[in-house]
Amino acid sequence: MGYGHWDDTAYRAAATFRARRGQDDFGYTAEMRDRPYDSWRAHPSLEPFGVRARECRDSDEHGAALPIAVLFDVTGSMGRVPRIMQNKLGLLHGLLRSRGYADDPQLLFGAIGDADSDRVPLQVGQFESDNRMDEQLRSILLEGGGGGQKSESYELAAYFMATHVTTDAWDKRGKRGYLFLIGDELNKPRLASRHIRAVIGDSVRQDVSVQSIYRELAERWHVYFILPDQSSYFHDPEIAEHWRGLLGQNFLKLDDPAAVCELIALTIGLGEDRVDLATGLADLRDVGATGADAVARTLGERKALPGKRTA
Repeated sequence: MGYGHWDDTAYRAAATFRARRGQDDFGYTAEMRDRPYDSWRAHPSLEPFGVRARECRDSDEHGAALPIAVLFDVTGSMGRVPRIMQNKLGLLHGLLRSRGYADDPQLLFGAIGDADSDRVPLQVGQFESDNRMDEQLRSILLEGGGGGQKSESYELAAYFMATHVTTDAWDKRGKRGYLFLIGDELNKPRLASRHIRAVIGDSVRQDVSVQSIYRELAERWHVYFILPDQSSYFHDPEIAEHWRGLLGQNFLKLDDPAAVCELIALTIGLGEDRVDLATGLADLRDVGATGADAVARTLGERKALPGKRTA
């Protein structure tokens, strides 16, 4: 995986083709909704069970691959965010490449649900450099479930990313990738070993503390949690306290969910020291991004917080 180059013309043409025929951009979700719920499964390309590793490798085309992973909470109202991302994927890739925020970005998409109640609590794709990233994003099952306990299985996704992903960026250059978790609730109180066995297939017999798995994850990833204004939890102080305790300044509140692509692109540009905040916001406005003001508020608030931490 990770070969080829993004073709924006093909991306737009495919979207037009689907629209003319009344096809849902998330066709796999539409297919599953025509089936009984107890038969729902992750798309084979995103099934995490039994996966040894998702790999982000260098190639002749991409000599210094930068791993970027975006995993969405797809429970309840959060199902809107992957659709926003898919609609703006060309913008995201254009900012990363044409503005020089990342030379060889390879993107992986995935989805997070509730391992206590959902049929498909975790989906993890492949790292891609070309239009297959759009295909894998559209193959995510937007289950729309959740258990109603103010928590989802983010810690299970963190475990997978910490233990089942291999990157040349880290192995060859000691360089961390970028991981964005997008959601609006808490982690489960502990990473349950039964969830690891059932969903991923590892023979783990003891539960793991949430704090320890995020510490392990931070060794090889810049980890961010984006809380978009999608529900009443956006203003819940418990959510903010929980995620700031784990990630410090890398907990980002975004008051305009439509600006999630812009926030991710600029966060990477800042992290790679390719751009400063003022120039990055100017770039967003130059390309006609509607979310520049929301991104400015989010990153301005982050900059103002004491005790910067890069997780």
